[in-house]
This record gives sequence, structure tokens and C-alpha cells, in this order.
Amino acid sequence: MSRFKPYRVDPGRTPDLSRIDPGDTPFLRGGGEDEHRAELDRLAEELDELQNLLHAEGRRKLLLVLQGMDTSGKDGTIRWVFSRTSPLGVRVAAFKAPTEEEKAHDFLWRCHAVVPRAGEIAVWNRSHYEDVLVPVVEGWIDKAETKRRHAQINDFERLLAETGTTLVKCMLHISRDEQRERLQARIDSPGKQWKFSMGDLAVRTKWADYQRAYAKALGATSTRHAPWYVIPADSKLHRNLMIARLLVRTLRSLDLRPPPADPALQGLRVA
Repeated sequence: MSRFKPYRVDPGRTPDLSRIDPGDTPFLRGGGEDEHRAELDRLAEELDELQNLLHAEGRRKLLLVLQGMDTSGKDGTIRWVFSRTSPLGVRVAAFKAPTEEEKAHDFLWRCHAVVPRAGEIAVWNRSHYEDVLVPVVEGWIDKAETKRRHAQINDFERLLAETGTTLVKCMLHISRDEQRERLQARIDSPGKQWKFSMGDLAVRTKWADYQRAYAKALGATSTRHAPWYVIPADSKLHRNLMIARLLVRTLRSLDLRPPPADPALQGLRVA
């Protein structure tokens, strides 16, 4: 059985996040830390090669969605997993609180503008799922509107899948204790204090509410063409290695090939 299977959310089934240990490290079993870091480097290099093939083929695209509580490691994941990938082939979009212009449109408007182009990998640091998490926890939308948004997200992602986009959605699952340690480290390190916001503490008081909102969103929007994976993320190395393996496996499955050779280049010699 694939080691990913226990962490893949079955369509239509609301996962019990309390039963998935954020400290689990299934991809660190066997070998030492140096070996796992070397493997991450190899995967990052292979990811670069696969992205080159994706670009050369020029038809398909890949969208990686990263969601998680504050300090779960979205930035760190991008930094390490794509450490060897050409910046010309990977485009990152970070979703913050919507602007007035964005709020004047439907909630998916700002997302459609940054979907991957043909031959490109797009990474979303947070995403359209913010609109079925924050408004739910804060009570800004009711159950009927939440259900509508879940359905609209499924329609949107099906459109992407049917037009050549492979979707990989990862919920970075950390424990409340681990978040406390990471937030404290930001407070205690002058060079990291810019990453801390007093609002982080306000959100932290609603931890259980966010866990419930995440579970419902994952269960309602994990589909065959756009599955969710719950990534145990207390270990940063494990988080990065698991996502790197998942992306490499996904891109390999596409059987990417460069375009046919140009007959006009046969025997051509550069003077």
C-alpha cells in the first residue's frame, strides 16, 4: 500500500484530524537525517528535470495548493522543495486578506487570475480555501453559503482539471504545541519578529474551530481529480520530503515527453 494512502482524504468523507498525528514521520523511517536531506536534494533536482519536461511539452500544468494554520510551514515548503527548480518554471501566488477590489468580485475571481499557464507549475501559498475557513470560523457566512462555496470550488477545480491542470492539495497539519513553539521562536528572535502578528494569537484561541472548518472543507472538496493530502508537519524535514515525493510521483505519472525532434536539425553543425 502506498505510504500516501492513509493521508489522502477520501471524497465525501470528513477526516478526523485528531486521529492524524502531526508528529508522524512515515517518510523518515529508515536512514539518518543526512540521508533524508540528501534524498530531498535529489528529489528537488528531479523536480527541476520534470518541470523542464512539463515546460517543453507545453500543454499541461500543475497547481500545488498549500494550506495550514499559522507557522505550519508554507513558505518553508516552497523554499526547500523548489530549491533546485528554475524560477522561470515555477510561479508562486500568496493569498492574503482580500483587497477592496477583490471583495467587489466573487471569491474565486482573484484565484482564476493566477492559475498556471501551459507548461508551468503554480504554487498557491494559501488559496481560495481561505474563503471557506476564515468566514466560517468568524461567522460571516452561514452553513448554506458554506455549502454553496464548497460546490463552487469543486466546479472551479473540475474546470481546471478538464483543461489540463493537475491539482495537488496539501494541508500542512501541525499540532497546537508545535505552533506555540514556533510562534515563541519568532517573538524571541529579533530577526524573525517581522513574521509575528498579534492577530496570530487571536486566531490561536480559535484552534478547535479552525480544525473543524478544515475537516469539513477537506471532506467536501477532496475529489478524484483534486485530492487533498493531510501532511504531518511538526517535522519540517518530513513535511518537505513528503511533499517533494508527492510532486515527483505526480509528475512522473503524467509520462511527460519533449516534443518530437525537428527534422531540419538532423546533421546540423554549428560553425
